[in-house]
Amino acid sequence: MAVCARLCGVGQSRRCRRRQRHNQPDQGSDSDMDEEEEERIVGKTVISNGCGPEILSAAAGPSVAHNAIGEFGSSNVKRLSYEAVVNTGPPNPQSLLHLPPELLVEIFSSLPGTELPTLALVCKKFRQILNTETVWRRRCTEEFGMREDLRKMEVVGVSSRELYAKCVNLRVKSGRFMKLLPDYEHMDYRDVYIHLLHPYRHILGLWQPDIGPYGGLLNVEVDGLFIIGWMYLPPHDPRVEDPMRRRPLFRIHMWESNRAVVECMYGHKGPHKGDIQIGKKDEFSTKCNQTDHHRMPGGRQEEFRTWLEEEWGRTLEDIFHEHMQELILMKFIYTSQYDNCLTYRRIYLPPRLPSDLLQPGLFKGTYGSHGLEIVMLSFHGSRFRATKLTGDPNVPAGQLTLDVDLNRPVRLPDLEHQRSVEELSRLVLGMHEEAQQEPQSPDVAPQRAPNGDGAVAGDAGAESLEAAMDAQSESPRPGPSSSSSAPSDAQPFILPLGVMARNEVYPRTCKMCFYGTGLIAGHGFTSPERTPGLFVLFDEDRFGFIWLELKSFSLYSRLTDRLAHAYAPNMERFEAMLRNMQSWTS
Repeated sequence: MAVCARLCGVGQSRRCRRRQRHNQPDQGSDSDMDEEEEERIVGKTVISNGCGPEILSAAAGPSVAHNAIGEFGSSNVKRLSYEAVVNTGPPNPQSLLHLPPELLVEIFSSLPGTELPTLALVCKKFRQILNTETVWRRRCTEEFGMREDLRKMEVVGVSSRELYAKCVNLRVKSGRFMKLLPDYEHMDYRDVYIHLLHPYRHILGLWQPDIGPYGGLLNVEVDGLFIIGWMYLPPHDPRVEDPMRRRPLFRIHMWESNRAVVECMYGHKGPHKGDIQIGKKDEFSTKCNQTDHHRMPGGRQEEFRTWLEEEWGRTLEDIFHEHMQELILMKFIYTSQYDNCLTYRRIYLPPRLPSDLLQPGLFKGTYGSHGLEIVMLSFHGSRFRATKLTGDPNVPAGQLTLDVDLNRPVRLPDLEHQRSVEELSRLVLGMHEEAQQEPQSPDVAPQRAPNGDGAVAGDAGAESLEAAMDAQSESPRPGPSSSSSAPSDAQPFILPLGVMARNEVYPRTCKMCFYGTGLIAGHGFTSPERTPGLFVLFDEDRFGFIWLELKSFSLYSRLTDRLAHAYAPNMERFEAMLRNMQSWTS
């Protein structure tokens, strides 16, 4: 196998050395080594007599080999030839240097990319093997999720119009294309890893921009030959179940002389010069060096109309509510002053327990005249919490918007009694008074051990949650239908009369309900207080919350986008991130 190692991509040529030997009769030490290896392969025959292998060398003479073959049987000659080819390497290799090159490629490909430069200093053979594409391609794939082939790919993350600029000659009325990006066919995975992926590895993952009370959600990922920062925007109000919208804010890619270039993608004039500064841990900043690309010919009025159409999917004339117009104008003035020069702080997705009521993660929900906002759902012992990633002037990003007690299930009455807001208030306010009278005990942090896919095992609050779920499923339904026997898993649900919902299209059945509180405040986060409400679990991907004091209903739908490098390494790290997030906007 060492003779044909070139077929595995070791070295500069992919053709077999044995075929090149006719064109290069005078070779160095590498050729001599291959000659010796070939002699060992051809000059040895392995014969097994049932007790162990015997090696007959060509030095023993043709008569000895002929007698041995005749004694062993001519029917096994083909098998002997196959074994002679398979057993090409040394019988007992003493070091890595004695292993076949293709096996060394497999071993080196499993090592972290940061260790490979040190390994290349060991010897010339190691350095030659580490120059192969196979090793670095596997590191790019396993460490950064890069799936494309540099030899066959079309550059993704940008359109063909962005890759080439058409220069029209008015005299001949024809055009030519000027290439804006380098020829990626001549790049190799080693350069991409060393000059692009590894230097910017610390900015991959989820981040929250520091935009005052509004916050946001940024996902930095490897997209083909680019590292792109995508700002995630909720769908247009009130279509909460529509997919998220994405807007590129910056991108990093390779340029000539093997250097990475940062470009700002903000505005409507295409990519332009930008910069990224990585300061302290879990924080980085972006800067645009050509903010004139963000301006429009029509001035601020045109910029506002364009922003309003992208942000809300409508014009200002379509919004009749005066208070809502003020909120929209305030957000435009506040956010546009940054010109994509922002500071980002890392955020994590919570790990999951097998006993969790539903999978934690990101949800988009309706918040009245503030539109749709993004929240992060997490479990803490016997409590369910939702933290805002995007906020508004009343309750800013980073605050705990929902706090649900899973030890206090609520059994809904029949549909006739559900229409009465007084009946619902009686049930929820009764539990609220009980919760206020009980001493506030700190949450018991569950003992969580990491699982392979971000899940965790073990939960201190699992027994109490299971007991609450059993109590809700077995308790009789109050009201006229209490005589009915064992209820089904899904129970009918309808909003009480007088409760306002931004989206009238909501599920008409639910799995279970719990008592909880929601955070409300005045403009500027003044006089914040927690008000009682009802948490309604519809299915694995949807839940709702009825704000009794506001007589409003919020519907939440799961964000289903695949997010890499997003999960917290452990629960302690995630809870520390939540505490820091609340301090950013308090």
